[in-house]
Amino acid sequence: MATVESNLRRLGTSRSRRLLSGSRIALVVLIGWFLLARWAGISLSMQTQAAVYLFGMVALNLPYGGYEHMVNLDPRELSFGLRYIAAYLALVVGFVAVFFVAPVVGLALAIAVAVAKGGHGGLRVLDATVGTSHLKTTAQRALAAFVRGGTVMIVPLFFWPGDFAAFSTFMVDMFEMGAFASVAPHFDALRYGLGAVFAVAAVSHVAVGYLRHETLSTWALDAGETALLIAYFAVVPVVVAVGLYFPLWYSARQSARIAAVESDTLDSGPDSSRTAPGTAVAAFVGGAIATFALAGLLFVLLPNPMAGGTLLISGVAFFTVFISIIALPHVVVGSWFDTDRGIWYVP
Repeated sequence: MATVESNLRRLGTSRSRRLLSGSRIALVVLIGWFLLARWAGISLSMQTQAAVYLFGMVALNLPYGGYEHMVNLDPRELSFGLRYIAAYLALVVGFVAVFFVAPVVGLALAIAVAVAKGGHGGLRVLDATVGTSHLKTTAQRALAAFVRGGTVMIVPLFFWPGDFAAFSTFMVDMFEMGAFASVAPHFDALRYGLGAVFAVAAVSHVAVGYLRHETLSTWALDAGETALLIAYFAVVPVVVAVGLYFPLWYSARQSARIAAVESDTLDSGPDSSRTAPGTAVAAFVGGAIATFALAGLLFVLLPNPMAGGTLLISGVAFFTVFISIIALPHVVVGSWFDTDRGIWYVP
């Protein structure tokens, strides 16, 4: 038995390393491809970019979000699961209401959620896989999470302002045509302001981490990945960048965290409180059905579901809004509310 458990731990650690390496290689390849394409004068049409986004976010990444909740709720008591689901649904309803009442505010909240998800989730991956000894305080960890998450939204906002504004307009127009016009005169100021804040935060994060590091390799890996993410979102067009970031980086790295955590928890023996596999699978299937039912209901309720765009373009806008709506409770309920375990659990 000891040999089997030792082999499983090595397998989990090995799988974790492969997933982490694969996520970095994927981003490097995409950066290289788009740099070469730019040099050769080749560009992807917006329709093609939209198709890539929908494949990455809906076909690849959306099921993984359900898997995160399944892994989290699998060992929990039924009473906790019911409170979890109730809180999740309440936040979904609340976020939908915000979009209908004040769509520009809903858009700002959606951007903040993406930053929180990419940042906080990414930080927990570092905790589980390579360590964060260079992050000494809560404030420093918050800064690290903001920088990691800020690469997902603030960097493309700065480097791809036209595309970012266009899809923001489509997202808002689904709820109220022309509502984004109130933001448009201030868009450049917002772009440069957030860009400056992010630049200061990124430099501060790397510099303070270096000054406080215990193991140079841990700090260097964090700094290197931060630079890689900035380069990725600066070079790759925003629609493709966001659409592929979540399956190729976020989901792959969360899988690496799970592999690392599972290899560690083998030391504590089997968990007799875990629910039956059939129950977990049923919850996963039920969650998938409920998710797509919610998407269908939202589409029916929207005043302008196509927002004047083509099928693919409007599809990107719609699913960005929808994924943002379910991502808010994903972060708040799935992690911050669940202080004992959470979707980004690290022992």
